[in-house]
Amino acid sequence: MNLKHQTLGEFIIENQDAFSYSSGELSKLLNGIGLATKIVNHEVNKAGLVDLIGEVGEINVQGEAQQKLDLMANHTFIETLSKREIVCGIASEEEDSFISINSFDMQNKNKYVLLIDPLDGSSNIDVNVSVGTIFSIYRRVTPIGSPVTIEDFLQKGRNQVAAGYIIYGSST
Repeated sequence: MNLKHQTLGEFIIENQDAFSYSSGELSKLLNGIGLATKIVNHEVNKAGLVDLIGEVGEINVQGEAQQKLDLMANHTFIETLSKREIVCGIASEEEDSFISINSFDMQNKNKYVLLIDPLDGSSNIDVNVSVGTIFSIYRRVTPIGSPVTIEDFLQKGRNQVAAGYIIYGSST
């Protein structure tokens, strides 16, 4: 049996030509998510050694106790994707409201929003249960160049452009 191993980057490059209308923006976003997951995986793998396990004493919008790993993963995704200016907004389980990402020229020309649970299952990590990142990508519905609004995030599932789950362990 000959299994083909392929990285996320290789998969994106190999398949983006199948879409003649592709601008590369979704590919950049998926690559940005891939980079953030590598950073989160690195931190999750060493969490017990550097005191990243446990609660921080805060409650998230879902009413769950926030874990140190939740905050680390949330910060990693927001920083990684914001600095690359590849989304116009992020809605995270760890935030009270969505985050509007302004591009450096202050006119957000990006067309995608990201909805994310940066680290699903983090409260169980101390008992060696798998954890992961859940994400969903939508095209914004507000005009490009205008600020994102809640309507950009509250869309029907059939409008979803891409979604995924990354499971963290010894082989992410």
